[in-house]
Amino acid sequence: MRLPVDDEIYNVNAVWLGPPGRTLPFRARYVAYAVGAVVFVLLQGIERRLGIGLGFFVLAYSLLATAAITRGVLMLVDHDRPVSSALRTLTNEISAPRRDRRVRCATFRPARVRAVPSRPSRVPRHGRTGSSA
Repeated sequence: MRLPVDDEIYNVNAVWLGPPGRTLPFRARYVAYAVGAVVFVLLQGIERRLGIGLGFFVLAYSLLATAAITRGVLMLVDHDRPVSSALRTLTNEISAPRRDRRVRCATFRPARVRAVPSRPSRVPRHGRTGSSA
């Protein structure tokens, strides 16, 4: 049995369906357009840095990759977790201090270790005193 949500805000999606009378064939939240634009610009920048030219198929694959990456990002984003908190979480995870996993070697040289017999302690043993009665 499903209980209805008591918050009315969750029943309303902030989506743009297109111009009046001509709706788009998909539903996307406003944040999806912004995230998609940022992802597309970043992908174009990466492609130009790698020396990939601008062509029809390059642009088509960029649009497909943009749609896939945007969909993946928006699976993590909702009303309770906005894009800014998801980015902050990613930043914190990347910059968190990690345990040092480098192997450390220690070399013991017997010539430098002094072997001195231990001196007897001046502390009295349990139950014994130095004076005799």
